[in-house]
This record gives sequence, C-alpha cells and structure tokens, in this order.
Amino acid sequence: MLIVRLIYESLSFAFNSLRANKLRTFLSLLGITIGIFSIISVFTVIDSLESFIKDSLNSLGSEIVYVQQMPWGLEEGETEYPMWKYIKRPLATHEETTEIIRQANSVQSAAFWYGFGKSVQSGSNELDNAIILATSYGLYDLWNLEVVKGRYFSEHEMKSGAPVTVIGDQIVEKLFKDVNPIGKTLKIQGYKFRIVGVYKRSGQDLFGTSMDRYIHISDISAVSLVDIRNRNYNQTIGVKAKPGVDGDYLMAELEKVLRSIRRLKPMEENNFALNRSSQLTGRFEQLFTGINLAGAIIGGFSIIVGGFGIANIMFVSVKERTKIIGIQKSLGAKRYFILLQFIFEAIVLSILGGIVGLVLIYIGALIVSYATEFQIMLTAANIVKGLVISSVIGFIAGYMPARAAARLDPVIAINSL
Repeated sequence: MLIVRLIYESLSFAFNSLRANKLRTFLSLLGITIGIFSIISVFTVIDSLESFIKDSLNSLGSEIVYVQQMPWGLEEGETEYPMWKYIKRPLATHEETTEIIRQANSVQSAAFWYGFGKSVQSGSNELDNAIILATSYGLYDLWNLEVVKGRYFSEHEMKSGAPVTVIGDQIVEKLFKDVNPIGKTLKIQGYKFRIVGVYKRSGQDLFGTSMDRYIHISDISAVSLVDIRNRNYNQTIGVKAKPGVDGDYLMAELEKVLRSIRRLKPMEENNFALNRSSQLTGRFEQLFTGINLAGAIIGGFSIIVGGFGIANIMFVSVKERTKIIGIQKSLGAKRYFILLQFIFEAIVLSILGGIVGLVLIYIGALIVSYATEFQIMLTAANIVKGLVISSVIGFIAGYMPARAAARLDPVIAINSL
C-alpha cells in the first residue's frame, strides 16, 4: 500500500509540476525526448535494415551454393581482392549445370541463369531496357517460385527453347495495366514470346532476386538474343542440396565435380568460386554491431543532456516544496518516504519525455514506410528499451535532489522562505 501511495503522490506532484511550470518542464523534458528519439530511432532503423538484409539473404537461400566467376569476398590466403585474376576465369555454362546434376549425388536441383537488358514491346506499349532473365528449368524449385496467373514453363518448353515467357507483376503493370496478359505476345528484338504465366508479387530485396521486374525466358531461346560465349552476363549456376545433406559436404563435392569438368590438374588452383549466403551474414553482423554502438554513443550524449534537465527540474521542485517536506517529516514521514517520492517523480517525468520521443519515432516510421518501399517498424523490444532507458535516467537524475530533500531538517524546512 505504501508503494501505491508513493506512486500516486509522485504522479500528482509530477503532473502538478507540469501544469504549474509548463515552459520550464517542456524545455527540460525536451532533452529526454530528443535523447530517446535519437537513440531509439537509430536502433529502429538499424533493426529494420537488418531485417531487410536478412530477408534478402534468406531469398538467396542458405542451402544454395552459387557457382560463379568471382567470389563474394576474399578467398583463403588473400589480403586483397585480385579482380584481374577473377576476370580471366571461364564463365559458368548450361552444360556444366547438366554435368553437375548428373555427377553430384548430393544435389537435389540446379539451375543456370543470366540476365540482360532489352527493349520489349507489346502492341503499342513499349518498355526500354527491360530485364530479361534467361534460365534453365530447375529455377522453379531452386527459388521456390510462385505463379498467380497461368502456369510455369514445362520442362520440354525450357529444354527446346520454346518462345514462351513468364513475367513479373511490374511488367504486367507497365505493359498491360488492367488487361489479362495470359496468351498475349511480347516482342524482344524482333522475336515473339507468348506469355504463359505471371509471378506472384514479392517485392524488391537487396540483391534484386525478386521476379516482379523480370521477363523470364528459357536460356536456350535467349541464345538468339545475346552472345553469352564471349560476354559476361554474370552467368551463374545455383545448386541446392538434398534434404539432410550438409552444406560443407555439398561444397566439397561441387568443387570435386567442377575441377573434373574443367579438367584442372591436381596442383592447379580453382578457376571458379563457390558462394553461399552465410559468407555475407557474418560481415553484416559486424557492420550492424558497429553502427549500433555508434548510435548508442551519439544518442547517449543526448540522454545525458536530458538527464541534467530532469535533475534541474527536481532541484527546483525540492526548493519549491521545502515547507511541505518539513511538514511531512514533522508528522513522522521517514527519510526513505521523501527519497522515494522524489525519485518516483523524476522517473515519471523522464518516462513522459521518453513516451513523447517514442511517439515521434512511430509517426516518422509510418511516414517513411508510406513514402518509400523501405519498411520501418518500431518493435516492442525498442519500445521497452526506450522506456527502460527513460526510467534509468530518471532514477539517476532524481537521486541527488531526492537525497537532498530526504536529509532536510524539518524545523529549518518549515521555517524556510
């Protein structure tokens, strides 16, 4: 009951202080508001960015190995990225994909793909530099693709290079608007492709793996559009392991198979790169740790300034209520009662400033999410973090004024001016 009474009286004193000294309280609480806004907004943006990047990494597939010309980072024993060496490496090919499927026992599915830009026309509508994604049949299983209208390619259509295509949602919006595109024709560089399906809208990720903006065709039919033998279109082979197969085992088997396909001698180094999303995860985690630390330091200074503001309010409050403190002590109030009364008041004031800061962050997150494709969310964890920080700052800022109030002599306090 004593704690409830203390909290009730502290709330009353805090709100009375707000009403009686609006400008002073506003200016003092502004520091806490800015501090909480600074530190929690940094945490919120970083958390949202981290979630976006992790989702992007997941879209790459943690169990998928990418066979490419260049690695996603430094290879073992390297101190710098030798671009000159990687450019000389041969590019991945459709034939290598077929051999990987045939020779590697741990492989569930594999697909070969590359992309390029071309102008696309449908009737009177034209789209400049549209992204054409040319792949082998296995991409459907590899990327877990979803078709919402029509159907996916048949295996025969892919392997024979039939002039059919499955397109993304953004392509539909730009070329067909409200018209059902199934059965319609696209013209790419004079070649006609019949639309057989539309992919489910998935949104853009960090690595551009979304099918929304792609015109997907068979890599066999794309040979008539581009010369992949003599030009780098980032040709890639994606390989997924069978269920229960360890990723390291898949990497080892792929290395063995590819060395055999490319006829590398035992002492020759690999002329291909095997990449996995796990190679990027550790680097991003280090980056986010550093940014979080920097944000905490910057926001911490604002919080400290806000703490001084709360301390100032409390010292003034102690001085204004000296007579009341004297009367309370003369009636038998213990030191801890006075101490807790002012500490609770400081915490309440600090939390009010923190709540205002959190509300501003929430409004800002809604505006940014509405105006851009980047989604920012104020999580429950960050709300709790903001309130806890506010409470701790309130306790620290209120302790010295509360201690001074608790140690007042009741006779001197009652007779003070």
